[in-house]
Amino acid sequence: MRILVLSDIHSNLEALEACLAEVPDCDAIVNLGDIVGYGASPNEVTARSRELGGSFVRGNHDKVVAGLDDVASFNPIAGLAALWNREQLASDHLEWLRVLPKGPLALPHLARVQFVHGAPEDEDRYVITIEDSLKTLLDGEVSVTFFGHTHVQGLFCLHDDVAETAYPEYPTIGNRETCEFQLESDTTYMINPGSVGQPRDGDWRAAFAVFDFDKWVITFFRVPYDLRSAQERIFAANLPARLATRLAAGR
Repeated sequence: MRILVLSDIHSNLEALEACLAEVPDCDAIVNLGDIVGYGASPNEVTARSRELGGSFVRGNHDKVVAGLDDVASFNPIAGLAALWNREQLASDHLEWLRVLPKGPLALPHLARVQFVHGAPEDEDRYVITIEDSLKTLLDGEVSVTFFGHTHVQGLFCLHDDVAETAYPEYPTIGNRETCEFQLESDTTYMINPGSVGQPRDGDWRAAFAVFDFDKWVITFFRVPYDLRSAQERIFAANLPARLATRLAAGR
């Protein structure tokens, strides 16, 4: 069984469509949240996400845009974008965002695998370093935790009390590329598919992952997209210019 794992689309329609055009055949889709925020296509991205279906967990931007959390928790640029996204969204899309479930999410056909936005015990916690991952890796009840929130593609793992970090390596910064990791049965993992719409690992390309549950293989993807169009939408919406320029830097 192959599962498409998407995260942190952030209202970037061009990036989402580029990813979907490159997705191999999959049996299920899981979206780790932050469908909206930052970008300038909240209605289009929400509609496309709903059309794709699958399973969802909510992200912190989904909560703020939907009015479930206070915008004061965001920095000024993120807050402005969240309020703009809220104003633009159709009422049915807002209601759909409001009822997205809180993680962790478990699927009945995927034993010992869970899906969260930030971390299992706190959906808003950033797992950035190996130290951040240890609470989850040491839990022992789940073998694989998929998470988003940091916009950094890669994984943390724990084997024989040794914790390690691994990031995919790509030869270029402009082509469609993949990187595979063979997972081990006696190791626990936290895996981030990367951000579709606003990568922050220095690679501007849209990111996602496919998990082959039967083969226990994770395949990371990086996909170029129409960056200029995504930026022009942000400028046209009079959103902060930083939201557009950072896309080119992958930061």
